[in-house]
Order: sequence, then structure tokens, then C-alpha cells
Amino acid sequence: MATGQEEGRRVYLGSSELPADCHPEIREIVDHWCAIRPQGELPGRQHFDPVDVPHLLPSIRILEVDGDPPRFKARLMGTKMRDSVGYEQTGKWLDEVYPEFEMSSAFLGLNAVVETGVLNWRRGHPILFYGKEFMTIERLYLPLARDGVTVDMILTYLLFGDSDGNMY
Repeated sequence: MATGQEEGRRVYLGSSELPADCHPEIREIVDHWCAIRPQGELPGRQHFDPVDVPHLLPSIRILEVDGDPPRFKARLMGTKMRDSVGYEQTGKWLDEVYPEFEMSSAFLGLNAVVETGVLNWRRGHPILFYGKEFMTIERLYLPLARDGVTVDMILTYLLFGDSDGNMY
């Protein structure tokens, strides 16, 4: 993955940093995130307006980061994500919604984003997610920082796959 450095911070060059076979929507949201990023800083929630990417909104979730160690609260949840997991998470702490959350790869990925300010992408086969089984999942965690440095929110993008390999 090609990256640069800017004042000691990682500089994102866009979706070229992702695996060649990642979903096109994942590429699009990374490119949008890079486009709204202030020079030399991470974008904050104030830079990201979901209505700028309305066709991607159904798979977006925005998490608030609180405390040390961090906890994660859903502040916005797209309809595809809600329908896929089977219930609304907005306003809820993920460790209360998902009892084994702190032992999950999701928790590890979110913590890595908080600690490093670096995006986190993953694809997995098969996966148990919030009590539902999916054949595959492709997910992206993008750091958001109101002050440009300290991650205080995470923009997540999740796609779920069925046994035929269709992502939704």
C-alpha cells in the first residue's frame, strides 16, 4: 500500500491503498474521506456530511469514541446495516449490544483506528455478526477527529455477503 508522510503523520493517497479486489463502494468512501480531509490532518465529523454520498448512506454507521479504554456508541446507522443485523443500534454502546464485543476482531480494529489514526479494512469468511451468520463481510473503519489529530469518531462502512458471493 502506497502512503506518504506529512509532518510525522500518515498521508492517505486514496483508494489505491486498498486491495485491488475490494468492493467499489469501499473505494468510493475512502476517496470521499480523502477529499474532505484537511491538509495534514484527519477529517472530523464536521467535514463529513452523509448527504454528500446519499447512495452510500445505507451502509454507513458513525461511532462516537468515548473514554480510555475507548467505548463505542452508534450515532448514526444506515438502513442496510440495520436491516442486515436485525435491529437499530443508534444511541447504543456496542459493548452493551454485543456481549462478546471486547473479544471481537471489530473491537480490535476499532481500537487500532483510535490508537493510530489509520484506516482499517477487513474482509472475512464466514462470520458470525451480532447473532447472524453471513458468508462474508467487508468492512472499513475510517478515523474522524474534530481537532484533526485525536480520533473521537469512526466512520464505518459495512457490506454483507450471501452464499452466492453477492455483497449487499
